[in-house]
Amino acid sequence: MTDYYQTLGVNRGAGPDEIKQAYRRMAKQHHPDKGGDTNKFQEVEEAYRILSDDTKRAEYDNPQPQFNDPFGPFMNTGGFGDIFRHFQHGFRQQQPQRNRTLNVQTTISLEDAFHGKELIANITLPNGRDQVVNVKIPAGIQDGTVLRLAGMGEDTISNLPRGDIHLTVSIHPHQLFNRQGDDLVQELTIPVWTAMLGDSIKIRTIDNRELEVTIQPGTQFGQVLGVPNAGMPNMSDNRFKGRLLLKVNIQIPGNLNENQKNLLRQVIS
Repeated sequence: MTDYYQTLGVNRGAGPDEIKQAYRRMAKQHHPDKGGDTNKFQEVEEAYRILSDDTKRAEYDNPQPQFNDPFGPFMNTGGFGDIFRHFQHGFRQQQPQRNRTLNVQTTISLEDAFHGKELIANITLPNGRDQVVNVKIPAGIQDGTVLRLAGMGEDTISNLPRGDIHLTVSIHPHQLFNRQGDDLVQELTIPVWTAMLGDSIKIRTIDNRELEVTIQPGTQFGQVLGVPNAGMPNMSDNRFKGRLLLKVNIQIPGNLNENQKNLLRQVIS
């Protein structure tokens, strides 16, 4: 604590006049307008404000405890910081209990994600009780989507609301299709003659429909052909579907005989 008597350069028995004279001397010495230090000048001002007031000086000379029980012991043992830590500890202890949310996961196929799926699973709750859960996975669900099953989680504390279940849905990689949002991407390999001359070919979609796709003459390697409404349904509105994107690979024959090679030479010459 700051020693106001020392700040003014007087002893503790100094009278009002002596304190006033000391203040004027110290204020003149440290006044900022005369090149003094601002912080020191403020200390002098504060010391005089306390010591020139009989009531404030008496309180300063005879300090009284500022806190009554139950806070006094904490002031004596470590100060306000200990009180604050005590309150924090108390708040943590007094936080209401609740039944927990359980996190589970499942993996489905891309076909299941296209059509949607009703999943029936057995889950063991924290209290050891088995619970059968019926989940409707919506068509068009994206990989990593978390479904909330309200009120299906922990029920250990009987007088409190049940927790939830958060079900994370993963989609297993498909051998033919790669998913990009609601679009599906498929590699399409065609003979070089088809790429050069054009043709119609048949393909199958994720839902096993047969579609006829037109290959235009002069189709290039790496070109992407888009088939509308042949991708994944939109999870928010199944009336809308993404595209099937066919990425063209061109197959070049490597076993031509001499007659075939001569015919090609005649064509391009």
